[in-house]
Amino acid sequence: MDIYEEIVQLRRDGRRGAVATIVNVRGSIPSFKTAKMLVRDDGSIVGTIGGGCVEAEVWQAAREVMESEKPRTLSFNLNQDPKYDTGLLCGGTLDIFIEPVLPPALLYIFGAGHISVNLYKVAKDAGFEVTVVDDRAAYANRERFPESKEVIAEDFDQAMARLAPNESSYIVIVTRGHRDDMRVLRWAVQTSARYIGMIGSKRKTIAVFRELTKEGLSPELFERVHAPVGLDIGAITPEEIAVAIAAELIATRRRVERALPHMSWFHRRRNEPPDLADAAAEALEEQE
Repeated sequence: MDIYEEIVQLRRDGRRGAVATIVNVRGSIPSFKTAKMLVRDDGSIVGTIGGGCVEAEVWQAAREVMESEKPRTLSFNLNQDPKYDTGLLCGGTLDIFIEPVLPPALLYIFGAGHISVNLYKVAKDAGFEVTVVDDRAAYANRERFPESKEVIAEDFDQAMARLAPNESSYIVIVTRGHRDDMRVLRWAVQTSARYIGMIGSKRKTIAVFRELTKEGLSPELFERVHAPVGLDIGAITPEEIAVAIAAELIATRRRVERALPHMSWFHRRRNEPPDLADAAAEALEEQE
């Protein structure tokens, strides 16, 4: 079984893994430099780095690397630690580099207007695979989004029915109207997408969240929604707004928490008395 083919297949399937590689050897070890082992997200492995306790520790570390999405290096001294005594004539040291194998970052952009065109360009260059959805074929087409993974020109409800965002997916809602934004957000918060962002003023955000909770959706679903979407860099033009959104997508992908504002105003207020919540909402509206 070829480990490289397995890595490619893992990414195609939208799954995670981690690759452990022996990068440095001193003395005698029960394997060889550059030996590799792939640990899949279900715990199964392909390849070996020598077996025994070393491999067991690397397996556990690989699981942690998948979760953190950050590489790490482990060092083992087979001379000094009796737990690595396998009965073999090994007395060396080795360093093992473990790196995550992650599925492609999938960006779903709902709406195909000016902001979407610019966001598509920036996000594509940043390594996202972009799918654009709009119910207007004049906007959602290959001429406007030539290198996108997919361009879907159909009713939003029909498109959403056949899309299945996973934990490596990012959803940005920039449709042309309040009604469509709400339709998409209703669906988005019930997916496992890593990131959900909706464009619009604080007033619009409040109105949409309130309406959806009246329908019975749990307030907790909105805690991960970035709205208004994008980092606050004073963006005004479609090009600037696209950069602000892309920056927030990258910060989320790289888990740079210090760059991200608290995602939702809603969770801070869900347990407040109604009069205080309404007063807070009105104060936000007056700022617009």
